[in-house]
Amino acid sequence: MTTTAFRPVLLLTGGYAVLSVLTLVAIVLLRNDHALVTDAVWVRATLVVASSLLTFAFARSAARGSRKGLLRLRIVAAAMLVAIVVIVALPGLFPVWLRIEQAVCGLLLLGVTVLVNGRRVRAR
Repeated sequence: MTTTAFRPVLLLTGGYAVLSVLTLVAIVLLRNDHALVTDAVWVRATLVVASSLLTFAFARSAARGSRKGLLRLRIVAAAMLVAIVVIVALPGLFPVWLRIEQAVCGLLLLGVTVLVNGRRVRAR
């Protein structure tokens, strides 16, 4: 798949990475409010930033034609999507604001998952 044809995936994964980094910045700024920023929020946000950066790297690799990059992108996007669905669905585990942010991340990853598993990508 060419970079041009892969542009929507790059935009979605880039948006996921930017949102994840901005969320971590917000957590740092709000760190003294223990109702908004719990230990679980710190752990989750750190893992999400790492996975979002990997997801974007895999998308770039796949856009350059790497089959391994595409496989990694498919696996990471699907796995993170499942984890996000669980986090959004479980009440009380995380503050509402983080669950909303994760829902937005989930929508971005849903788009990635649909695109990278679609006929257009499989045909290439």
